[in-house]
Amino acid sequence: MERKTNSAGKVIILFFAFMVAVSLFSGHADAASGKKTSGVSSSRTAAAEKAAKQLQKQTGAKATIKIGKKNVTKQTYSLTKGSKATLKVSVSGWSGKKKITYSSSSKKIVLVTAKGVIKTRKTGTAKIKVTVKGGQKSVSAWVKVKVVKKSPAKPEQPDGNTPGTEKPGSGTPETEQTGGGNPGDDTSETEKPDGNTPETEKPGSSTPDDSKPGTDTPDKTVKAEFNFKTKTVKLNSGYEMPINGLGTYSLHGEECINAVKSALASGVRLIDTASAYGNEEEVGQAIRESIEEGIVKRKDVFVITKIYPGSEMASPKNSIQACLDRLDIGYVDMMLLHHPDRNDVKAYKAIEEFVKDGKIRSIGLSNWYVKELTEFLPQVDTTPALVQNEIHPYYQENDVIPFIQDLGIVVQGWYPLGGRGHTAELLGDPVISAIAKDHGVSSAQVILRWNLQKGVVVIPGSSNPDHIKENTELYHFSLTEDEMDRINALDRGEKHDWY
Repeated sequence: MERKTNSAGKVIILFFAFMVAVSLFSGHADAASGKKTSGVSSSRTAAAEKAAKQLQKQTGAKATIKIGKKNVTKQTYSLTKGSKATLKVSVSGWSGKKKITYSSSSKKIVLVTAKGVIKTRKTGTAKIKVTVKGGQKSVSAWVKVKVVKKSPAKPEQPDGNTPGTEKPGSGTPETEQTGGGNPGDDTSETEKPDGNTPETEKPGSSTPDDSKPGTDTPDKTVKAEFNFKTKTVKLNSGYEMPINGLGTYSLHGEECINAVKSALASGVRLIDTASAYGNEEEVGQAIRESIEEGIVKRKDVFVITKIYPGSEMASPKNSIQACLDRLDIGYVDMMLLHHPDRNDVKAYKAIEEFVKDGKIRSIGLSNWYVKELTEFLPQVDTTPALVQNEIHPYYQENDVIPFIQDLGIVVQGWYPLGGRGHTAELLGDPVISAIAKDHGVSSAQVILRWNLQKGVVVIPGSSNPDHIKENTELYHFSLTEDEMDRINALDRGEKHDWY
């Protein structure tokens, strides 16, 4: 018995001695070859990559990437900026369950969803790596995606017929007091009229230049430009939207009805409301009465509403129909998701169905920033036409605005005059007051014009008929580059609401 125990002990001792020797030999070999032996993570990574390559050789496993019917494995594939494509991955060499993951070397150029759908965002080249795992097996492959401005192939794609509708979308947040925003290019030099469609001379025109409003036409992303003569901007959904309007947050009852009617009588053609505002019925009534009184035609008014997170986005079809019923104006020009929510993709897709039915014309988002948009956009088919966020001289979002505009999405601002409890301070700012005095206009007009020249649609809210009219008188003057810079220098990064 003792003899057997000693024998077993010797075997164990010899085994450990062997492992130590192997380890030492490996370390000396690495040192002799010039390899770095420090850093556990790097050595593990190198070992894993080596093992993966050996496994691939042993099993003969191979991953192939296709776009359509074309094999693009280890090749460069060109796509137009703003377009989408789906990667199809097949693996030879083993059977059984497999998990496929995707990664992009530059999310600024190309986004990749968990299902292999790639969305191009900026011109440039990004490498997409595809990794397939199953049990102890792993194999990878890659394709380079080159994003170009013009389509390198397939000229038969139909988007070229409608140069103004390259990208659909929509969006708008809640506004109150005298606040708003606008999409488009930076300056009033975009005043050339839009010759593509005669209907675009009318703010709120219900006729887009694309036969399928709200559908994604991905050949290229076109930054929306303000037309300061027609006072409109062409959305990526193909519709024209006014670049100044009325926000109705906090307006209720007769006050709301009178404010909307006063705005329409003063030439305002963009009205912003929301389910959460609790005034859709009043807004609808004011529009219907204005139509009956001959002040406006329905096709000339652009109406935006929103559904709210929680129960409304959990049951989006019922919530959307409820908005349509409360407004009772035939159709809604644009519907937004009011905030991000766990059901926001579900709700967005529900709005897409209403667009197909002609009950809603464009789709947008409210309170979506860079991070939220980066996560959200790859999950939906229709690019938002508009995004509505808080924007004013004390909170300028100078990184967010161009990010959104470069996606072909119009930007709209709420709280353009600072919002509750902050309006007096902003209107009384010495820099803004001095510029207003030089132009013989009000501080509010200077701030709204500053927004417009930054490419931000404005929807100031007010129940005062004189203020409502004043807030439309923004096109008889313009701010110099120096004046724009002086207002830009006022940015404090000071957000006046939580969302």
